[in-house]
Amino acid sequence: MIRVDLVDPPAYTPPYDHALAAALARGGAEVRLVTSRFAYGTVPATDGYRTAELFYRRVRGPAGSRLRTALKAAQHLPDMLRYRSLAGSADVVHFQWLTVPRLDLRMLPAAPTVLTVHDPIGADGLDAFDAVVVHTEAARRTVAAQGADPAHVHVIRHGAFTHLLPLLDGARLPPELAGTRSQRPVALCFGLVRPYKGTETLLQAWRQVDGADLWIVGRPRFDIAPLRASAPPGVSFVPRFVSDSEQAALFDRADLVVLPYARDAKLDFSGVLATALGFGRPAVVSDLEGFAEPVELGAARAVAAGDADALGVVLRELIGDPEQRQRLAAAARAAAQGPYSWDAVARATLDLYDRIRPK
Repeated sequence: MIRVDLVDPPAYTPPYDHALAAALARGGAEVRLVTSRFAYGTVPATDGYRTAELFYRRVRGPAGSRLRTALKAAQHLPDMLRYRSLAGSADVVHFQWLTVPRLDLRMLPAAPTVLTVHDPIGADGLDAFDAVVVHTEAARRTVAAQGADPAHVHVIRHGAFTHLLPLLDGARLPPELAGTRSQRPVALCFGLVRPYKGTETLLQAWRQVDGADLWIVGRPRFDIAPLRASAPPGVSFVPRFVSDSEQAALFDRADLVVLPYARDAKLDFSGVLATALGFGRPAVVSDLEGFAEPVELGAARAVAAGDADALGVVLRELIGDPEQRQRLAAAARAAAQGPYSWDAVARATLDLYDRIRPK
């Protein structure tokens, strides 16, 4: 049995970490998830693997506070040293994130190492790893162009998130949406609100839409007061982190999910799109390379990034065509159960581990 450490010191991606750990365990691996306490809510329960919160155990202060950030920075080096001394029991060490790349690259354990590059922009030092994982061919080209050995870069899909489905029984929408009309179609734009997410383009496009509601849900990372003031009718904002239960209710209620990202959005894949697939929800996405495969599989419609008029046309078309939404939803479910299933992800990952382990 192969012994695997999945390492995410800052707990940047708990849903991904836990889904991959559980799938690897189902595939026959002995898995330890090495991470820190997630400060923004609950995390999925362990399922066939162990979790070791070895990082930042003495951190205190509110999530996202300067105190918390400073304490984590101070504790990172001793925590990395301690982990390296404990990593000898692993056959493969698979990093999900490097908190301080220049430091962490000097602290890699002796076991074969893998890095998943969730953000392909600014990745450096990749040749220090025995293998690098990206989620799309577009990301593979990006990291290869940055100097990574193409032979060491492997495309393994981002699995569809289904961990929220068990929460649907009793799940409730955020109270901010209590006054919305429940029978109208709903388009959901979910996740941290950042400039590259295309919120302004979406609001412009929504002026073409009648008889539906648009929910923009997520913590803003810039001042969205001007956007809220200019929003057309039918738009509701929930400008905060929501609980897992609320998130489950949002995706369950949504008739479609919208990701109108700008052309300069440098991403490999999207956790929001992975959640839409897991819930079998049709998606409207910008025509970015990282979104190409779900579009090719018929699970999403692509629109030219930044084109509010084209986005409005597609939104109006889908809102008025339940049968087309049903076809997209069926393709999303098929993708989540097939190529984007976590068991398929685990099989590809275990095959990669077998290739880099000493024979």
